[in-house]
Amino acid sequence: MKVVVAHNRYREAIPSGENVIVDTEIGQLREAGVAVVPFQRSSDSIAEMPAVQKALLPISPIYGASAQEDLKNLLKSEKPDVLHLHNPYPLLSPWVIRTAHAHGVPVVQTVHNYRQVCSSGLYFRDGHNCRDCRGKVLGWPAIKHRCYRGSAAQSAIMATTLAVHRPTWRSVDRYIALTDKIAAHLVDYGVPPEHIVIKPNGLPDPGQPVPLGDGFLYGARLSPEKGLDLLLDAWRRHPDGSLGVLRIAGDGELRPLAEQAAAERGDVVYLGPLDRAGMTAARNASAVVIAAPTWEDVLPTVILEAMSAGRAVLGTAVGGIPYMVGEGAEAAGWLAQPEAGALAAVLPAARAGAAGAAVMARERYLRHFHPDVLTKRLIEIYADMAHAGR
Repeated sequence: MKVVVAHNRYREAIPSGENVIVDTEIGQLREAGVAVVPFQRSSDSIAEMPAVQKALLPISPIYGASAQEDLKNLLKSEKPDVLHLHNPYPLLSPWVIRTAHAHGVPVVQTVHNYRQVCSSGLYFRDGHNCRDCRGKVLGWPAIKHRCYRGSAAQSAIMATTLAVHRPTWRSVDRYIALTDKIAAHLVDYGVPPEHIVIKPNGLPDPGQPVPLGDGFLYGARLSPEKGLDLLLDAWRRHPDGSLGVLRIAGDGELRPLAEQAAAERGDVVYLGPLDRAGMTAARNASAVVIAAPTWEDVLPTVILEAMSAGRAVLGTAVGGIPYMVGEGAEAAGWLAQPEAGALAAVLPAARAGAAGAAVMARERYLRHFHPDVLTKRLIEIYADMAHAGR
């Protein structure tokens, strides 16, 4: 089995769970004996491009001539069984799907966001969930609200790209939906259910969990959709010190809120932005990991990391989080509606039940998100596509 993995890497200055997942998946496939041929571009390269190439950047989400030529040559030389696409923007373009099909190569795509419809990919703008572009031939609301990179011009290009490539996306041979919510999004977009399989992302097994720490950890980009203000509102509804310690890690526009909370209360600690080792140490020192987004977050890596490390999860009931946390006896923790009162009500139960939920979190990871389980499923998807293409 030979697979080309196509991915436009996000800028390294902005931590990307998607970059981590792609790298992890490539490593897992190679360990399983799959010949992986990466076909990647990085948004970091844009700053160093020659002026002529930069001048063509505005149309690269639509076509990306350089990427198509390079992919064509790669497909001819490598003769892969399948092309697996992750993020095509801005340097690859969805046109890679057409290029692959022109060379008789079936395409699998993992859907990490909602960008078939939404220019930002989030279904979120101006502090609230938004589906204004759903069902429209051209996403003019995205242009009006500058949803892509805060630019009306770039939003117009992305909205045009989504309109032009609607037939392209519907030609994908097999979609990998990370959760049931993404599967429903694709069906609503017009993808036949039989062209969709649900397979979440996974992370390498870090090994037997270290002894449980104490308190809570919130680690995320400090931006409005990640819910820091929601969490702090819920936390302040309890007396200082009554819930143990809340550790906050990350950076972003809401950093002043974290710094203010740490200055006002003795039970809030702001750790600042942390590297991978720092996040591991902070997680090990905690008992419960909080993920409190208010947008329809697809599959937060922070939850995968928590469960693999044997840490309970407290999450808002949005996007793919209910799918990840589970329910009943298998639940890896607790869910709350994305509202301060609801989240505040669950915090004491999470503190009291952390030890039992941590055991279930690790077991749920081993059953549903371990590489041995997910890599086997991914190879089966590839084999189905390669066989159908013959």
